[in-house]
Amino acid sequence: MTLLQALILAVVQGITEPFPVSSLGHAVLLPALLHWDLDEHAPTFLPFLTMLHVGTLVALAGVFWKDWVAILTGMMGRHGRHAQMDAIRVFLLLVIATIPAVLVGWLLEHRLRNVFGSPIAVAGFLILNGFLLMATEWLRRQKGQRDHRPISTLAPKDAAIIGIWQCLALLPGLSRSGATMNGGLLRGLDHETAARFSLLMAQPIVLAATVREAWQMRHMTISHDVMVQCVAGAIVAGITALICSLLMLRFFRNHDGWALTPFGVYCIVAGAFSAAVILL
Repeated sequence: MTLLQALILAVVQGITEPFPVSSLGHAVLLPALLHWDLDEHAPTFLPFLTMLHVGTLVALAGVFWKDWVAILTGMMGRHGRHAQMDAIRVFLLLVIATIPAVLVGWLLEHRLRNVFGSPIAVAGFLILNGFLLMATEWLRRQKGQRDHRPISTLAPKDAAIIGIWQCLALLPGLSRSGATMNGGLLRGLDHETAARFSLLMAQPIVLAATVREAWQMRHMTISHDVMVQCVAGAIVAGITALICSLLMLRFFRNHDGWALTPFGVYCIVAGAFSAAVILL
């Protein structure tokens, strides 16, 4: 992998991690479309992947640090009894929503990605991702617009259902953020709150993936060139993810009636185009 390829992958990772368009799907499709001789399952790619996750995690933590501080200090009772109960409830909701993906990922992740990780399969799942986003918007419109609903008003059942939606992201091409936003919208959240809950959920998952990858490479010797690619990739992915997370929250706040539709159209077009190029 060249430095230019590393920077391009880092930009794509930073853009697609917060937006509901599947970062993993783009990581599979882009090298195939550009005819890069790149083995993303090779051990030498692991340090770069780990640092991309580090950059993304730092960016998300930078966007949501006030949320985490409010949750942690609230749980400690610094803002009164009512705030403490809300903070504990939000924390438990995040735990409940994270459990399904952890369990299913531990059992099936490698099997699913080995079976469905070919570029043509990923293109198909990307198209499916687009239809799911648009179907969710249609179903939400049928139910009618609802008032703003804070995360703390979710029931444990709601969090579990959103967590089950997150399991779809184990299939490359189906977006983690898109799936969890779908689940949040169908459980009565508005777009901005669903996106916020989705990105709060993402941070424990990304942290767990980073720790696992770091453990796997504990005995690995990393060359100078790879280290340069890793550091550059982490910085670029982090800056890009920071900007895109802020833009996404603002976009969803200002376009609550149809915010997922453009991403659905993009996924369908990008998936169909990728499938056509690969097949031809």
